[in-house]
Amino acid sequence: MTTVARVVLDSPLPQLDRLFDYRVPAELEDDCVPGVRVKVPLRTGARMADAYVVEVVRDGPGADAESFPGELSPVEEIVSPVPVLAPEIWTLARAVADRAAGVASDVLRLAVPTRQVRAEKAWLARDTAWTPPPVTAPTVTSYESGVLEALVDDRGRAAVAAVPHPVALGSADEPVWVPGWAATLAQAAARSVALERSAVLAVPDFRDVTDLERALHALLPPERVVRFDAKQTNGQRARALLQARTHAVVAIGNRTAAYAPASDLGLIAMWDDGDASFVEPRAPYVHTRDVALVRAGQSGAALLFVSHARSTDVQRLVELGWLQEVLPHRVPARKVIPTAQQTNAEGFAAQARIPSSAWRAAREASAHGPVLVQVASPGFGTGLVCAECGERAHCRVCGGPLGSPHRNATPQCRFCGALAVAFRCPTCGNGTLKPVGQGAQRTADELGRAFPGTRIVVADGSRRLDEVPARPTVVVATRGAEPSTPGGYACVLLLDGERMLAREGLRVQEDVLRFWTNAAAKGAPGAEVYLVGIGGRLATAMATWRLQVPAHDELVDRRALHFPPAVRVATLTGSEEAVTAAVEALGDAPAGPVLGPVPVPDDPAPGTVRAIVRFPYAHGAEVAATLKAEVIRRSSTRRVLPGGNKRRAAPALRVRMDDAEPFTEV
Repeated sequence: MTTVARVVLDSPLPQLDRLFDYRVPAELEDDCVPGVRVKVPLRTGARMADAYVVEVVRDGPGADAESFPGELSPVEEIVSPVPVLAPEIWTLARAVADRAAGVASDVLRLAVPTRQVRAEKAWLARDTAWTPPPVTAPTVTSYESGVLEALVDDRGRAAVAAVPHPVALGSADEPVWVPGWAATLAQAAARSVALERSAVLAVPDFRDVTDLERALHALLPPERVVRFDAKQTNGQRARALLQARTHAVVAIGNRTAAYAPASDLGLIAMWDDGDASFVEPRAPYVHTRDVALVRAGQSGAALLFVSHARSTDVQRLVELGWLQEVLPHRVPARKVIPTAQQTNAEGFAAQARIPSSAWRAAREASAHGPVLVQVASPGFGTGLVCAECGERAHCRVCGGPLGSPHRNATPQCRFCGALAVAFRCPTCGNGTLKPVGQGAQRTADELGRAFPGTRIVVADGSRRLDEVPARPTVVVATRGAEPSTPGGYACVLLLDGERMLAREGLRVQEDVLRFWTNAAAKGAPGAEVYLVGIGGRLATAMATWRLQVPAHDELVDRRALHFPPAVRVATLTGSEEAVTAAVEALGDAPAGPVLGPVPVPDDPAPGTVRAIVRFPYAHGAEVAATLKAEVIRRSSTRRVLPGGNKRRAAPALRVRMDDAEPFTEV
């Protein structure tokens, strides 16, 4: 009888993206189980490759396994007897890679950390008889009775509008204040764990992970919560990976949490899926939302997308009837006041950066609690210009814009961080710079003069600030960097809206609406929110808190223009010949004219072009398979760089599915 291990190689080469068969020597049979790390020979055996065992097949009389004719190379070594690749994670990685025309090993690098011997030894020495205490299923508050509970129990799917204010969990004597969305996710996850089903919760950044962890610890024992975080060491990630496989837990974190192994997965949930940080910056560049959709389909787990301002991607699924729409029940909407609609009452004062009505509200609120002021840019100003000719100042190192973190500071490049000492204007030779616009620091300086005796705090991303105490304070924060405060802010001012909307890009309105609503939801129940200088449909949506309306309107426009998410897209980059051949190979799959090819001026390879192919969702598997076949065909031919350089040149064709980058800021 021959025992055969089917392994996936840890290699980024697309031509090696399949399972390989190796004979398992008799002395390794006991430890060679699915999920373990192994070393296997390549070709003649001169090179060894790392791999994961996906399947073990025994070929013999009466067995159902395939027959393996010929002589198979043997597995060289079992690196560790600890299975680190769960079967469901391999299935997920394979499906995600196929959807993205990518390589499964690239996905596995995101899912499985490098080997950590100490973590494995601790896991092998654990008390296997120990079980965590049972969990009582909590009621999911702020929604119609039984709706979210039924979704979790029956493994349903929904787009959930988040509660727009902080919520207190725990006892009345020692309340734990968390954002409304965190309370909802924690309650749903605790219900799943009470059913002895694991839950996977993905959030955008470290602040959200911290908020969610606090909410979960108010409802669950600590051994039921496992954190997956980009800031963790490899050892911490390895321990989390092994812990998540032992019993029903809640796995929380950013992008990597979507790949956490789970014991009987019962719930997958995402907070604020429209956040750009959910896009994986490494191949195959998959969005966490797509990973969640694939995994929910494979596992049958409940699926929740929780947000204030719904993304057009989720809106599309709602309008298809694939996601149920769930709104808070008997929860007062935010009181949002668009100052642009107060012009008749206040005259020109309503057109100031901070209108008088907003000044008065902030002054009154700051007497008894914290006030949040959201601005568009960090630093002292939005940029620096020559004091003589008005020419914009740029870095002499990289050409990026110069800025000033605070008054009288040495100008510094916003891109590379280089200091612009002894700067001279290249146009007129003048050496004096002046700030333009108002950044967070300049706004804080002005508010400090307007609110004497009140503590002024700046949170602009350059300094970490997770929470401020619930006492009179004015917090000036850039979008996404707003700290929390127990009970919520007494007043919220949303400034620089016109500047935020002035960017060019497909998702600008979606993003700005997310920035506004997420900041507004940090206000206490009943706190006033002033949206400064913005009118039109976005102001109406904010004032009425009917935030699904802009998502619907935006999706209607995208359908008319054949832009994502109404269709899927693939970006093809490479030589003109390779890109043209790949487009021709797709045949009739595209759902409209191909955009391009156009030159890519910043690409290091000369002559590089880019084309964008749009296609229906129904053709996704066909398009991905065709483009991957083209990549493999091109990659199998060794290319020599100009000048006779023998090293391998850059790939002739690069494919990125669902690429949002060409549609972002231009």
